Amino acid sequence: MLTTTSCLGLSKSSGADARPATDAEVLDTQAPQTVASTVAKTTEPTTTTSTTTTSTTTTTTTTTLPPTTTTEVPVLDRGLRAVGGRSGRETKRVQQRLLDLGFWVLKASGRYDLTTKQAVMAFQKYSLLRPTGRVDLPTAQALTEATAKAQARTTNGNLVEVDKDRQVLFFVQDGVTQFVLNTSTGNGQYFLELNQKVDGKYEAGRAVTPSGKFKISRQREDGWWEGDLGKIYRPKYFNGGRAIHGSSRIPARPASHGCVRVSIPAMDMLWTLDWVGRGLRVWVYGEDVEAKNKPIPIPPPTTTPRSTSSTTTSSTTTTSTTTTTTLAPSPN
Repeated sequence: MLTTTSCLGLSKSSGADARPATDAEVLDTQAPQTVASTVAKTTEPTTTTSTTTTSTTTTTTTTTLPPTTTTEVPVLDRGLRAVGGRSGRETKRVQQRLLDLGFWVLKASGRYDLTTKQAVMAFQKYSLLRPTGRVDLPTAQALTEATAKAQARTTNGNLVEVDKDRQVLFFVQDGVTQFVLNTSTGNGQYFLELNQKVDGKYEAGRAVTPSGKFKISRQREDGWWEGDLGKIYRPKYFNGGRAIHGSSRIPARPASHGCVRVSIPAMDMLWTLDWVGRGLRVWVYGEDVEAKNKPIPIPPPTTTPRSTSSTTTSSTTTTSTTTTTTLAPSPN
């Protein structure tokens, strides 16, 4: 019998905890109204004359658009140089520019650290550049010439957007996009792997991060947690066993089993924000990666057949061992 497990290896999760959130923004429209024409007739003794009078009232409909939250930034007077992945004074300028444009960096220190590489990759993905994590010439030019901070779709309330197409996260507070992080979501492929916590147990499924509107329902603050398919860092669960969590590997492409990966320093930063916690809306959108493989058959239980000896009256019987297989919802 197949059962379902989560990142935490639980048998099930509360459906109420993973309930969809309400739409972030709604536009109300009203169709114009027209008053029907009226007809008046007068009759005389000898001659009948019909007089028709038509009166039309036009109603103007006004649609109120959501306020724009785009923040303009000036073009740099002195262009940034392509520093690659080197540290130095010019890298400090790159870091400050990333911060000004809304891409989170731990600090503008001049040291090309992990958070700088991740921020550069997030900017490249957002700008539809090749996501190398290094400041090449096209990236330096785009950073120099940018005129506005990164902008999420949401324009009100608190919410995190998971953009699967560009592989970035937008964190929105009171309708304003605060910062953007690089991420890696489900790779779309079918998998069959051994459970990391239970010997002889398999986890199988397709590695997708389903689109929809959810809420953070539970979270674990204490460091690394042993999930069914490996360790995850300080997870915030929003859809069953799927969570936003820290990982030591956040490549430029979708690579997870279904969770939403960010860097370890980024996850630590998220835990310092009171508004990024239980109840925060999570909006996942975009296309899933097409599966290039087929569902992987679950291995049958391991059984050693009974064997007998032709020269003796005694027989030797081996013990059958059953392997339990569990279908997981793409945990990490």
